[in-house]
Amino acid sequence: MGPLVAALGVAQIISWGTLFYSIGVLGPAMRRDLGVSELFLFSAFTAGLIVSAVLAPLAGRMIDDRGGRLVLSTGSVLGAVAMALLACADGPELMVAGWLVAGAAMAACLYDPAFATLGQHAGERYRKAVTALTLFGGFASTVFWPLSLLLMEAWGWRATLGIYAGIHLFVCLPIHRGFVPAYLRPAPREIPVESASAAAARDPRLPWLALSFAIATFIFAVMAVHLITLLTSAGLTPAQAVTVSMLVGPLQVAGRVIEFRFSARVRAVTVGIVAFSLMLLSLVALISVQGFGIAAVVFIVAYGVGNGVLTIVKGTAPVELYGREQLGRLLGKLGAASQFAKAVAPAAFSGLLAIGLTRNAALGALVAVGFAGLGSFALAVRKRTP
Repeated sequence: MGPLVAALGVAQIISWGTLFYSIGVLGPAMRRDLGVSELFLFSAFTAGLIVSAVLAPLAGRMIDDRGGRLVLSTGSVLGAVAMALLACADGPELMVAGWLVAGAAMAACLYDPAFATLGQHAGERYRKAVTALTLFGGFASTVFWPLSLLLMEAWGWRATLGIYAGIHLFVCLPIHRGFVPAYLRPAPREIPVESASAAAARDPRLPWLALSFAIATFIFAVMAVHLITLLTSAGLTPAQAVTVSMLVGPLQVAGRVIEFRFSARVRAVTVGIVAFSLMLLSLVALISVQGFGIAAVVFIVAYGVGNGVLTIVKGTAPVELYGREQLGRLLGKLGAASQFAKAVAPAAFSGLLAIGLTRNAALGALVAVGFAGLGSFALAVRKRTP
């Protein structure tokens, strides 16, 4: 199991780093050379996230029916095509096409498909395998933000994306083809075991679980895009804001290491309550930030650790509640709601500011939404009444 997790971890770093994080570094140069506005560029990226949300359930069903090797490999091919389209873009049309294909690749090769694949092969070690995989994924931004900057300064954004296309084709694709075992459909049991998706479909708690994950994804997506601005508007210098932001990746990993250490003794749903509480603490601390001080430290620690742990909860709490049978379908359904939330979050928060809310008022609205997320998760994990 170790080689599989390590191999998938490398592929996750590359997939997240190129498909999701690269736009943060390469975006300004792309806008300038293609003659499009920032709004147009990020609208195209948002459209890709919506494509990912739409295709997530299909990817989950395909993993259940045909195994993770096919879906993850398809994601790598689509990732290469997306990067190549973006590298060759000579106008807005091809750029939009590139981000739409990137969205399809995200649906096939990011965390949810990888989690569903582990569900087929990790057995009782599934939770530890998920945690170990996310330890790798936590370094995606830490690796690819500086790498994208280095490559862009040396050869330009087009060459950078061309290199990323090659990495998908010659690193990720062989990983997915060579390390993911072929899926052998288990023999029918004398006493049939209800699948996770079937159990969830008739469980009134499932909509609450989907809502809680979508709310958490919404809040963390707002933070991911607006973090530097929110910190500088609170009195930090740009250098301090960047330094604080760079701690997010390592703190995510730290939170996952702690979860790994206690996973044998603490239920995943309990870890989920802790993650939502940390999310709320981070928002309250951010409202209190006035320059670089204790509030800024509390914010970044709570935000980084909470974000890192919640990623694990998204993959493990559904298994604890419903089991691993046909896990891909269940994670696909839950992932679709979260992807839609991720797509609309940055623009929605910008809209709050545009209609006249102050920074702290807009963050206060996020706190209220966060409390709704915590309440939804509590309803989702309560014991089911007969």
